[in-house]
Amino acid sequence: MALPRIVVVGGGAGGIELATKLGHTLGKRDKAEIVLIDRNPTHIWKPLLHEVAVGAIDTELDQVSYLSHSRANGYRFQLGNLSALDREQQKLTLSAISDEEGEEVLPERHFDYDYLVLALGSVSNDFGTPGVKDNCFFIDSPQQAERFRQQMLNTFLRTTADVNADNDLTVAIVGAGATGVELSAELYNAIDMLSSYNANGFSRSRLKVHILEAAPRVLPALGERISQNVHRQLESLGVKIHVGTQVAKADEQGFETADGERIDADLMVWAAGVRGADLLATLGLSTERNNQIKVEPSMVSIDDSHIFAIGDCAACPQPNDKMVPPRAQAAHQMSSHLVKSFQRLLKGGELKPFVYKDMGSLVSLSRFQTFGTLMNGSSVRGLFVEGWLAKMSYSSLYRMHQMAIYGWLRTGAKVIVDRLNRWLRPKLKLH
Repeated sequence: MALPRIVVVGGGAGGIELATKLGHTLGKRDKAEIVLIDRNPTHIWKPLLHEVAVGAIDTELDQVSYLSHSRANGYRFQLGNLSALDREQQKLTLSAISDEEGEEVLPERHFDYDYLVLALGSVSNDFGTPGVKDNCFFIDSPQQAERFRQQMLNTFLRTTADVNADNDLTVAIVGAGATGVELSAELYNAIDMLSSYNANGFSRSRLKVHILEAAPRVLPALGERISQNVHRQLESLGVKIHVGTQVAKADEQGFETADGERIDADLMVWAAGVRGADLLATLGLSTERNNQIKVEPSMVSIDDSHIFAIGDCAACPQPNDKMVPPRAQAAHQMSSHLVKSFQRLLKGGELKPFVYKDMGSLVSLSRFQTFGTLMNGSSVRGLFVEGWLAKMSYSSLYRMHQMAIYGWLRTGAKVIVDRLNRWLRPKLKLH
């Protein structure tokens, strides 16, 4: 008798953790066949992408190979990009994959499933703003982060090529959420490192960073105390913050606001808002306006008892009439909950609702400062932290993710290797 096949599409924070845990609890015990599908051959934790974008992290060192990871953790990996879903036949289609020369590497393939989990994450929402897609960088994937890094290095080299010139390097970032504010601080850290390597002496004062935010304050989704502290720290670095500012359009030179103000820039980044990928609205499942899949509190689709959605692509209702927020800690909790759900489901049990526990919020402004709150929703509500304690707490979030996919022994070894690399390797990736 064939084992039930659980297919997870999307190897982000929630997807790879889910496949790993299912592989250990079901796959290795021959209780189910676990398959993970992703369009990339490697995984990197999405909250690190702003560091990849400036070269503070080398993806070659921090990425996880799905193929090798799957062999050690009881699941199968398939490289592919979901293109269609046949719910009646319980079959999904993966589009053909071609190389850079256009030659087909993998043909179109079809996969049967008994249970399907969509963990496709989210992308930045440009809200249909004219010119954004054609002129702005997005930091939604490792490939996009790498493209920004290369362009940042090229722009820096052009700006510093003439020793007699006094050119500024201007970066405009739309969106003052976690990605926007953390990227702006990393840019100042990167420029300090680049300056130390460059004989022309490009100083931090020549870096001009603008953050444009439609809300009345930075980090509008977080507490006001964190927002105020982050605002002050960014301004002390030299960031010019434009709150209550809506972007009307973008062009090759910069942004134009709804009030008619021009903000020209050498590099333009869009980090405002998130939505589900366009594909999600084509699968025949009910979705919200932002393409998130509508699910029950148990994370099962409201349309199909064989399909689940977790992480940023799921519109999962909560007892307080709110939705689970699109955050890494939510994806982590949802994957852990769904593992137990599948264990019960395969034994004929019932699904239980998922209840999100807000463990706090942390924002890292590179090496300059870290702010946040811990233990939100527990007996001590919103304990404000900053400095060393906040930095250690922020670092622990990534270590928790590594623990989920590697286990404690290999994670401990990676901590040691990471510290050695920080000592041995350049502080910035320059190639």
